Amino acid sequence: MADATGPTRRSVVGTGAALLGGAGVGVLGYQIGSTRAGVGVTEVAAGADPAWAGQVEPFHGTHQAGIRTAPQAHATFLAVDLLPGAGREGLRRLLRQWTEDAGRLTRGVPALGDPQPDLAAPPARLTVTVGLGRGALEKAGVAGQAPAWLAPLPAFGVDRLEARWSEGDVVAQICAEDPIVLAHASRALVLDARDIAVVRWMQRGFRRPATSTSTSTMRNLMGQVDGTVQPTDAQVEDLLWVGSEGPAWLRGGTSLVLRRIQMDLDTWDQLDPEAKEAVIGRRLGSGAPLTGTVETDVADLAATRDGLPVIASFAHIRHAAAPAGSREKILRRPYNYDEPPLGAATAQAGLLFAAYQRDPLVQFVPMQRRLDQHDLLNVWTTPIGSAVFAMLPGAPEGDFLGRDLLG
Repeated sequence: MADATGPTRRSVVGTGAALLGGAGVGVLGYQIGSTRAGVGVTEVAAGADPAWAGQVEPFHGTHQAGIRTAPQAHATFLAVDLLPGAGREGLRRLLRQWTEDAGRLTRGVPALGDPQPDLAAPPARLTVTVGLGRGALEKAGVAGQAPAWLAPLPAFGVDRLEARWSEGDVVAQICAEDPIVLAHASRALVLDARDIAVVRWMQRGFRRPATSTSTSTMRNLMGQVDGTVQPTDAQVEDLLWVGSEGPAWLRGGTSLVLRRIQMDLDTWDQLDPEAKEAVIGRRLGSGAPLTGTVETDVADLAATRDGLPVIASFAHIRHAAAPAGSREKILRRPYNYDEPPLGAATAQAGLLFAAYQRDPLVQFVPMQRRLDQHDLLNVWTTPIGSAVFAMLPGAPEGDFLGRDLLG
């Protein structure tokens, strides 16, 4: 207790208000003002939520959301492994629970038995996209129904893969504009998996938020636009969704190739801008190919200047480009990651390269083989994680993901 001659708590607050300009001064979300009883502190209503806060991305439908959906600012990729003995019934139970809770959470409704229901809203464009690795089908006794491509990718010379970032039985790609909503949904799915599966890995990423006014493609941490060339709307049906060539349970689904690519930003930063542009084959500022003026211009790989190719023989975009008439096109949905160092001098930073396509052996692997052999960007990038998943078709209201496989 203050003595009679010393300052009281009320006098200090009153003096602070006066020093800040008198009654009605806002400080950190509060308003200090005079009342009949003296100086009071009342909470000021927060500003209006951004437009995306209340936006719902429908969970049920022919295809899962989170594939063709406009990418959200934040993502978590969660892989779990089924426990010994979980088998077919355990996988069915997990998919039923994930379907039920994802359908609720994407509407901003708490999951069943949600320990933190207040974190479920707003929906913030939340999507949950679920897929199966080959291990899930093997443990469920249905490996004979796996497509040929549902297996680890062929070995590439640039790979330095770590088990802690690779493969997995079941995956959920969880995306939202609000990182709190995302964290809550991720935890809900982990809780659902208890007694059925264990977490194999969680990989978190970020990209430009929906509130950005920029119209260019997202940038990776090397400063380059990432994901410029995408299948057109007219190509999506042929290049993305599994059709009659695939198993019946996967028709309307797709595949996900997820590669964790570590970047050596320290040595990359030592290059001058012209050298960086030569390595990629695009301009830093506009993202345009070196033979064009805007990002969407098609690179002219035959163009020369003073007898030399404008886009160098080692440039990334030269070897990533699909040969004429080929099906080597993928839907890119990448996210950046930047994590504290683990006993190293610098942070662990890079790209979660998420690629969706109908058949990775036809669309992704040939492209990656060219990049593996000829891409100078390999000096600064190293794949340290790799996984392939069969992303299930969507589920209608009242049904669950994977029913056509598991019954």
